[in-house]
Amino acid sequence: MPGLQSIALLALSNIFMTFAWYAHLRDLRDKPWWIAAFISWGIALFEYLIQVPANRIGYQVYSLGQLKILQEVITLSIFVPFAVFYMGQKLTWNYAGAALCLAGAVFFIFRDAAPQATG
Repeated sequence: MPGLQSIALLALSNIFMTFAWYAHLRDLRDKPWWIAAFISWGIALFEYLIQVPANRIGYQVYSLGQLKILQEVITLSIFVPFAVFYMGQKLTWNYAGAALCLAGAVFFIFRDAAPQATG
């Protein structure tokens, strides 16, 4: 099932991406920015090693736009727990609003791909 395999790999790659982009704000805040950049780059390497095959696999069953919207949904799904539990941010209604907007994006990008009812 390339679709599910792609989603699983994109979720894993997004965990690395989220840490590469934001963990330095907590863990390396006392270090110079260039040290944080090099460490983040090292983490991002693992993200790319997973993300590139994930997109190649996913492109077998999803359009480019569908892959992008899936990535955005996965990003929010990974980012919210990261922000709350790792970074200590408050969970606000803004996240629910963002999720609602993404649900609309999913609807529009996948609506033409849905099976047509016959009868």
